[in-house]
Amino acid sequence: MSDAELVLRSTRVITPEGTRAASVAVKDGRIVEVLPHDAEAPAGARVEDFGDDVLLPGLVDTHVHVNDPGRTEWEGFWTATRAAAAGGITTLVDMPLNSLPPTTTAENLDIKREVARSKAHIDVGFWGGAIPGNVKDLRPLYDAGVFGFKCFLSPSGVDEFPQLDQEQLAAALGEIAGFGGLLIVHAEDPGHLESAPPVSGPKYADFLASRPRVSEDEAIAGLIALAKRLDARVHVLHLSSSDALPLIAAAKAEGVKVTVETCPHFLTLTAEEIPDGATEFKCCPPIRESANQDALWQGLADGTIDCIVSDHSPSTTDLKTPDFGNAWGGISSLQLGLPAIWTAARARGHSLEDVVRWMAAAPAALVGLDRKGAIAPGRDADFAVLDPEATFTVDPADLQHRNKITAYAGKTLHGVVRSTWLRGQKINDAGDLTAPAGELLVRP
Repeated sequence: MSDAELVLRSTRVITPEGTRAASVAVKDGRIVEVLPHDAEAPAGARVEDFGDDVLLPGLVDTHVHVNDPGRTEWEGFWTATRAAAAGGITTLVDMPLNSLPPTTTAENLDIKREVARSKAHIDVGFWGGAIPGNVKDLRPLYDAGVFGFKCFLSPSGVDEFPQLDQEQLAAALGEIAGFGGLLIVHAEDPGHLESAPPVSGPKYADFLASRPRVSEDEAIAGLIALAKRLDARVHVLHLSSSDALPLIAAAKAEGVKVTVETCPHFLTLTAEEIPDGATEFKCCPPIRESANQDALWQGLADGTIDCIVSDHSPSTTDLKTPDFGNAWGGISSLQLGLPAIWTAARARGHSLEDVVRWMAAAPAALVGLDRKGAIAPGRDADFAVLDPEATFTVDPADLQHRNKITAYAGKTLHGVVRSTWLRGQKINDAGDLTAPAGELLVRP
């Protein structure tokens, strides 16, 4: 590492080959070598020694609703990327809704990028949207660098981003498959949702009954069948129903190009613990029972589920009314995903190496960011420094989110992010954030 400018040392560095004591050499924002812990630093190089704190790759979150522009009072690139940096995330990919305008044309993507450019504390990429009538816009969006396209099979909750019916889904997926793109899908079947008991009032059990597992299962089954027929790449968003796991596993074994994510709230929170009126826990699909959660963890362990991402979907506090029928559905967790998952994972016998695979390597691979997600030569020098033994109690006032409401309030979590590094620059030092240093990413 004779020409390294920066050397980061730890007795616990998580690399693709395992965890070991190492020195990580950095030059021009890239990792140039991963060497033994006692390797001599070159003259003039700055050395940062983290002792026994864990050096892990910066996390990659491919499911974030920033809502900027148009609903910036819900979140925004400035606050969202600060929250991400505070939580050890160095790359996020922004969803095409709930901003105004939505990212459904190349022109709207330009608007989104212009808003984000000066506000991004971490690297930011963008999904495009597939909605009724915009098949002609999909290729221009792809050529402009979006990482793929999101659609809904049931109502999205906002009028400007309607769901696709089966004919529209086939048309969009056929177009996307034609140029080798990826369709990511909110998979709930509208027929099953319409036939479920309507919900109003404060009882979580009533809300859960209104979003039955079968709505996910049937939507996923149809999506897999269509992907197989068109030889297309599809990704199932925020899997909640464990009943769909055998179907997904069988499809993967058959060679269908399907990947799957789940979210921290499905893996750490349970329906049984949600009090009446606590709509900070409301999301769609919903948080289900503890036995369902156990099965999701098994799906992660056996590889049926590929990755864990936040689905950070915030709103203003006034939209979280105590009525589950009309409260906004979304969990704010961008800053808390790593400690929440590590707390649950360690209790189930999983390692930090597992967490890194699920929250850094796999999301980076999903979107083709081969410079992200691992501590290895040639990768971007993006890191999080974590004290995995330390604990803290979640105080919403300490969050960088614009609206300080979270389902994790009052919970004691393991894992304190000591610092976050983006391309070799420290951007978060124990909650002290630097000026924006993120770049806007395009599909490789």
